[in-house]
Amino acid sequence: MLHVDIPSRSDIERLIKVRTPACVSIYVGTSPITQDAQKSRIELNNLARTGLEQLRTKTTDKRVVAAIEEAIDDLVDDDDFWRFQANSLAVFATPDSTQTFRLPNRFEPMVEVSDRFYIKPLLRCITVPQTAFVLALAQGSVRLVEVSSEMPAFAVKVDGMPTDVASAVGKTSILDRSPSGRVQGSEGQKVRLRQYARQIDNALRDLLGGRETPLILAATAPLDSIFRSVNTYPHLVKESISGNPEAQSNAELAQASRRILDGLLRTEIQELRGLFETRAAQGRTTTDIAHAARAATCGAVAVLLVDIDEMVPGQVDDEGRVEFSDEASAKCYGVVDEIAARAMLSGARVLGVRRADVPGEGSLAAILRYAF
Repeated sequence: MLHVDIPSRSDIERLIKVRTPACVSIYVGTSPITQDAQKSRIELNNLARTGLEQLRTKTTDKRVVAAIEEAIDDLVDDDDFWRFQANSLAVFATPDSTQTFRLPNRFEPMVEVSDRFYIKPLLRCITVPQTAFVLALAQGSVRLVEVSSEMPAFAVKVDGMPTDVASAVGKTSILDRSPSGRVQGSEGQKVRLRQYARQIDNALRDLLGGRETPLILAATAPLDSIFRSVNTYPHLVKESISGNPEAQSNAELAQASRRILDGLLRTEIQELRGLFETRAAQGRTTTDIAHAARAATCGAVAVLLVDIDEMVPGQVDDEGRVEFSDEASAKCYGVVDEIAARAMLSGARVLGVRRADVPGEGSLAAILRYAF
């Protein structure tokens, strides 16, 4: 299985705020197969050497370089760490700390060195859901299935999860017609089902609390609407998987969930394209990097789509003026990355997409809060 630490928006914002003379950002391909880890360890080591050499060329304090080198060497040598990986590993190192994320995406190996971290590839993780949970809910059974983009789906054990509606409400059958207030007949069945759904929601809280992973419901009426009426998890997807979940395997549920997730992104991209065209007629869009940099600095960006594969080296000053560089070095950073960071910190919706999904198919496209 994939062992992932998918960053949340708040995680990315914390990385964005880091400023220190030596920030090393490394992305390296990995594998969930433990026997394949050695190749990734070697590649991480090689990328680190490239980054450290850039710091030395920048005449960075030797003690700073030595601290980062030691931290990455410790990571390379940590056998337990490499036993559990996903498809890519992101490493963010300074002299004082090292943070890693195991990612389901497949990224090209790269290292960036600057006074800030290179976070644009991470935006893909919060733009396109890489994993999801499917709640297969029926009167006679309930199971939670974890779905990822690369690995087979599997059932997750959830402490406190009821096994079926009857046992959840302490009855041999919810068709029990003995009167107890309003708990009788068809109305009584709905009350029992709502109690069942509420127990399931409570059981899921410890597992899902603090996550942003989509939860997709596979249930038939009336359980579908009943669960939605008591659900407290904010990332429950509106569209459900149709059909009897008891008759569908984990693999079948995963296949259906991936179609739903793909549809969510396609719909959002289409809606943003339409909004971009509307705002363009009002003078509230831009595909120009320099213009977007000024707008992001002033908090004028509402939505920003960026090409996650391109690196445009340079610098952006405090007023939002851009100075482009001919090549990447420790003296500059990714300009579009910096624009994305400033937009995100001002509350903008930032999406990391492929170039074909960027309106105008350029480096970026911004929808502005007002004409700027």
